[in-house]
Amino acid sequence: MKYIEPHGHMVSRTTDDYQKMAMAGCEAICEPAFWAGFDRSSPQGFYDYYCQLTQYEPARAAKFGIKHFCWLCINPKEAEDAGFAREVMQIIPEFLDRKTVLGIGEIGLNKNTRSELAIFEEHVELAKKYDLPILIHTPHLEDKLKGTKLIIDSLKNAQVDPTRIIIDHVEEHTAGLVLDAGFWAGMTLYPESKCTPARAIDILEEFGNETIWMNSACDWGISDPLAVAKAAMEMRKRQYTDDRIEKVIYDNPRTFLRQCKNFDL
Repeated sequence: MKYIEPHGHMVSRTTDDYQKMAMAGCEAICEPAFWAGFDRSSPQGFYDYYCQLTQYEPARAAKFGIKHFCWLCINPKEAEDAGFAREVMQIIPEFLDRKTVLGIGEIGLNKNTRSELAIFEEHVELAKKYDLPILIHTPHLEDKLKGTKLIIDSLKNAQVDPTRIIIDHVEEHTAGLVLDAGFWAGMTLYPESKCTPARAIDILEEFGNETIWMNSACDWGISDPLAVAKAAMEMRKRQYTDDRIEKVIYDNPRTFLRQCKNFDL
């Protein structure tokens, strides 16, 4: 069954993963900028990373018939040094007219600090200036609920259109907050944290399957680039029809992403 991987960090995956995803039915991958597993030491490191996202990864994906798109930002984990973050952010506009760039992301909070929130708000203003959608990272574990509330309050104060923003990594205790505020919600499928496929489907059954997507967020840690395809198998075990499955794994992400001027699937 065809699907879209709306949040996958392919710079940290092997070419074999592209091949497996193509065989599983993946038609497009959207890659947000994120933490590399270590703090980069200079803005030039981010410049090279943005080149990788906009040049190298699309070419690698195309070898397997997959379209590759990206989001740009400095991630929340490296936003604690506000001066450094602002130097990096000055680079971003140079890349925004590249043909595979979708918008600003994944911005958000990591430890819910004042500096992180300040840089988050400056990213939102950048997105507003260039009329771009936004993809948002919410914190892990015990920081998630507080961080999600801070993010939603900040976005309301910024007077942005919630239908052009997806707040990712929701779980049972945050999905309702996000959806009730009018934002899109993303569920990340991890083997050991965030949502398992079974938990994600439970969330769908509680909150409905509108304005919500599933993603693998596959990166350099313990993660699975085939998580969305495996979630579709779990849905089939629960007697979901093909139409209902396709809505969640293909139609929903495509509907949101078509708000991005460069998304052409």
